[in-house]
Amino acid sequence: MASDDIMKVAFVTSFPQDPGRPAGGVEAVSINLARALAKADDLDVHIITTDRDCAATSQTAWESTTVHRLPWAGHTVLSHATGPGRRAVSAYIADLAPDVIHAHDIYGLMVQGMPIPRVFTIHGFIHADTRISGERLARLRAWIWKRIETAGWADQPHIVSISPYVRERLTGIATGRIHDIDNPIAEAFFDLPNRDGKGIIFSAALICPRKNPLTLVEALAKLQQQGVDAELRLAGTISEPAYGKRLQKRIGELGLQNNVTLLGSISAEQVRDELINASAFALVSYEEGSPMGIEEAMAAGVPVVTSDRCGMPYLVSDGATGFLVDPNDVDDVAWRLGQLLTDSGLRSDMGRESRQVALRRFHPQAVARRTQEVYERAIRDHTQGNGHAKPRR
Repeated sequence: MASDDIMKVAFVTSFPQDPGRPAGGVEAVSINLARALAKADDLDVHIITTDRDCAATSQTAWESTTVHRLPWAGHTVLSHATGPGRRAVSAYIADLAPDVIHAHDIYGLMVQGMPIPRVFTIHGFIHADTRISGERLARLRAWIWKRIETAGWADQPHIVSISPYVRERLTGIATGRIHDIDNPIAEAFFDLPNRDGKGIIFSAALICPRKNPLTLVEALAKLQQQGVDAELRLAGTISEPAYGKRLQKRIGELGLQNNVTLLGSISAEQVRDELINASAFALVSYEEGSPMGIEEAMAAGVPVVTSDRCGMPYLVSDGATGFLVDPNDVDDVAWRLGQLLTDSGLRSDMGRESRQVALRRFHPQAVARRTQEVYERAIRDHTQGNGHAKPRR
């Protein structure tokens, strides 16, 4: 341990230049968890990240942490994570000499094999996302990513599973200890009033085939045909331009220009403003581990309509905190959204239950306490020469 019993933590992850505008779930989780961990008197948190816009290594203070920003190295994400980016990150961490490393997402590949107590949080499955991306050579690229990802999982002595869905996918692959800890949500989401905009459906996700916002647009058209007055507000960057054009074209064909708003990338504060006025949150993705948008909506007391697959059923209790739907069935999505939009009592009951569940599972201080316990276990195992304990089932 570091001097004076202070644990030095290398928190290795994707971290934005502006913590008020995280780009995606990994960055949002990293901000929330790092902030909560830094409140502990016995932790010294150092955030290590790489940045495409960074020309030279820099160090800056952020709240009670130090952010170390390294230049991006490599032409692709894969070459960055397994080639020059990995070498640069691992060398930097070795010089920093932390007591424990906590890596997230692709950064787990960068710290692979380092002789320091390690914890790795899996936020999703790149190979699964790649396979359904619709991009060129998607199947081949997915196969390559699967081989690399699974080898990385097998190397990790301690893995944080953010969902039972993630734990299931690790069966027969992971050789280290698996710890079940939900993602943390920023404290500000737990104290939001809900003005219930009566008919506003909010969704926060990238505009791409995997997130499937086109089905929400089609469902909105069904609601309009049924006489349900509704508005769909989509927050998220158009990550695949061809899909974005297809979405916008369909909105025009259905005459929904005045009922669908594409908000683009918005800040965390703007997300909270949207949730204050939302009657329902909707996310009908084809592949998700533990989506932050759902957890934020639950913390805000907004009922959720989401897909009945992957990690989503482990967040939403069907009929209690929202509804689970078939993401390929527009009628099913429209039916459940319609139930929520036309029944204020149901919205209120589900929203209240959602907030209680979120307090127990997603509050950042609760998540930080459980995470620190994993750090202590990782250091203890490493000291005892038991860095690769058998998975706990």
